[in-house]
Amino acid sequence: MPALHPSSTVAVVIPAKDEQDRIAATVRAAAGLPVVDVVVVVDDGSTDLTSTVARDAGAVVVAHRRNRGKAAALQTGARAVAEWERARPRPGVRPRPLLLVDADLAGSAVETAPLTVPVLAGEADMTIAVLPRQATAGGGHGFVVGLSRRGTLAATGWSPEQPLSGMRCLTRAAFEAALPLAPGWGVETAMTIDLLRAGFRVREVPCDLHHRVSGTDLRGQLHRAAQFRDVARALARRRVQDVVRRRTR
Repeated sequence: MPALHPSSTVAVVIPAKDEQDRIAATVRAAAGLPVVDVVVVVDDGSTDLTSTVARDAGAVVVAHRRNRGKAAALQTGARAVAEWERARPRPGVRPRPLLLVDADLAGSAVETAPLTVPVLAGEADMTIAVLPRQATAGGGHGFVVGLSRRGTLAATGWSPEQPLSGMRCLTRAAFEAALPLAPGWGVETAMTIDLLRAGFRVREVPCDLHHRVSGTDLRGQLHRAAQFRDVARALARRRVQDVVRRRTR
């Protein structure tokens, strides 16, 4: 079977919930990247006009009737990209890498471009955005980031600078190797660990991205508590898997 040529373009997947105010700017900024030829927005159970606004901005929109979480939204988005590609076959060319973009980046989504360069050049299987300090710093104390960083280091020997960063570009082979994605807010930590353990090349890339940061109010604290819980669960699950593997050798 002849070797497939690398893709020169990427597909954007944007999981979104109740983002009608920012989603249009995010879609247009991502679609404006020269290497992007399709933007898929997964409306994850929104109660506002996220789907309508995203579609009007030019995105392919897939909607969940109820909120199913980021991992499910990413998997739905990847399937939607595959369906879009099947209708537009490119014989002899590999499937497009996926550029994962948060819905609230607005115009700064254009700054995800550096993530695509190492992946399209075949120098990395997954890139992770390293964001500058955000203008509206949240009320967290780094507990979740620290937990994820320590867990990743213990599991793989690599200590990422921003382990929770959701802006990533990865080959389809890498995405499929990470399936099924860890539920909830543990998806990024688990993806990094699973891909590194499978021998994929992961690189962090500075990107001038800006998004909303959780505040110090009750809602922000509950959000961080949920993050901590999900990251802890993802790490615990992988520790259990390690024990089982060792016992079955």
